[in-house]
Amino acid sequence: MFRYVTSGESHGKCLHSILEGLPSGLKLSEEDINRELARRQKGFGRGERTQKIEKDRVEITSGIRWGETIGSPITMTIINKDWENWKKLMSIYASDKETEARMVRPRPGHADLAGALKYGREDLRDILERASARETAARVAVGAVCKKLLAEFVIKVVSMTEEIGGIQAEVSKLSPEEIEKTSESSSVRCPDKIAEKKIVEAIKEAEKSGDTLGGVFTILVINPPVGLGSHTQWDLKLDGRLAQALMSIPAVKGVEFGGGFGMAKRSGSKVHDEIFYEAGRGYYRKTNNSGGIEGGISNGENIIVRVAMKPLSSLKKPLKSVDMITKKEVPAEVVRADICAVPSACVIGEAVVAFEIARAMREKFGGDSLKEMKSNFEHYIEELKNR
Repeated sequence: MFRYVTSGESHGKCLHSILEGLPSGLKLSEEDINRELARRQKGFGRGERTQKIEKDRVEITSGIRWGETIGSPITMTIINKDWENWKKLMSIYASDKETEARMVRPRPGHADLAGALKYGREDLRDILERASARETAARVAVGAVCKKLLAEFVIKVVSMTEEIGGIQAEVSKLSPEEIEKTSESSSVRCPDKIAEKKIVEAIKEAEKSGDTLGGVFTILVINPPVGLGSHTQWDLKLDGRLAQALMSIPAVKGVEFGGGFGMAKRSGSKVHDEIFYEAGRGYYRKTNNSGGIEGGISNGENIIVRVAMKPLSSLKKPLKSVDMITKKEVPAEVVRADICAVPSACVIGEAVVAFEIARAMREKFGGDSLKEMKSNFEHYIEELKNR
């Protein structure tokens, strides 16, 4: 069983991740994870105070011995640097309760109201603390470990920003290698320098007006093998799993693979990827409109997923809402937040995709140790050459 859970609140003492099912023998350090956590914190449009507070560092407390995984669950903890300022408001003790500190004006577009009604809570903080995107730091830690595993099989997961605030980047002619290199050096993870400048200005304007911006980002899985996922059951289909993982990221509202919605406007002869064969190379395609997945199974081409993210729900100039106590019209709560989190969402997207690809790899190739898993993988790859 390859799985993970996270726990912790946005302003709680810490976040936890527990990852189970990793093979033994994988070299792993806290720095491998800290690099990914630092990438999540970057990006023009994130609040200055957020970046100062969220200097995330992980502590691994189980599953590693002398720099290698030992096959048991890996526990990772990220301490909240701002905990001292929140320890009474987020206290576990009944004696610290302050009813006057309650938040009762739900934000449109957020989990505030639906969550409060569902769980019968009178203070929106009981919902927003866990619904906050802060939780994704714990998922990025999990993704960092999964990336280390995938690297052993020469599989990479990279991302880029394609659009923010309606400003689209020109990325159609870029190779995966170019996308990775140029995105990493961009303040908004956009490989198109002309679009990057326009996006930065749009974010500045949104900040001045007290507004927020959303956008579209792309996740690429480079060099996945044929055969991840399955057509045999609905919940085994790889694209279904990836879509669910990406849709679980806060503010994500849409996911498409390859040509996506554009394929619905064209005839079948124009969208399906023709199949070719070459000795020594095997089967391949000259196009990748399917996004690397056919029938819920990876087909050996790079996996391409585009993700739509709505503008963030926390506005400096709040929309109309209702006071949950008086039932009168009021402005929604104003909560410290970012102007645009698309660049950070790219990194979070990489993490959840890396987990799903690693999970599919574990299901396909098994093995209690990395050595055994690699042996199974290599045998399979060699066998494919004769099919």
